[in-house]
Amino acid sequence: MTSSSATSRKALSKIASNRLQKELVEWQVNPPVGFKHKVTDNLQRWVIEVNGAPGTLYANETYQLQVDFPEHYPMEAPQVIFLPPAPLHPHIYSNGHICLDILYDSWSPAMTVSSVCISILSMLSSSTVKQRPEDNDRYVKNCRNGRSPKETRWWFHDDKV
Repeated sequence: MTSSSATSRKALSKIASNRLQKELVEWQVNPPVGFKHKVTDNLQRWVIEVNGAPGTLYANETYQLQVDFPEHYPMEAPQVIFLPPAPLHPHIYSNGHICLDILYDSWSPAMTVSSVCISILSMLSSSTVKQRPEDNDRYVKNCRNGRSPKETRWWFHDDKV
């Protein structure tokens, strides 16, 4: 998220704030395996450390996810991106944007930060190759002006990785 869009971001609704506080407490009691929430005083932006699962291409590798929550979370999906350097993966662009349907079209208010993290780890773990998406350069070039991945019209056609 660019600094200009960060300053124009609307404050969390009471429902969103309550839900996130509840999720944070649940996370602290029972964090998903392979993830660590980096504590800050900003409830609207979480930074989460991701450890690659043992026995996968990403074993012993650590990445960071940035999760930005919209005003009307959980009715609206959070924006989730990898902070640099993003893992080499067929569904992860070099700018950190993630092509994963639950972050966009298939989002449900029943999902939580934990369930999103587990889905991302599952996506990483199932990959058989470390490579960027075929259209990485074109996509990243089109996002240069701080475009959010939520502004992309994603085409979900590959469920192999």
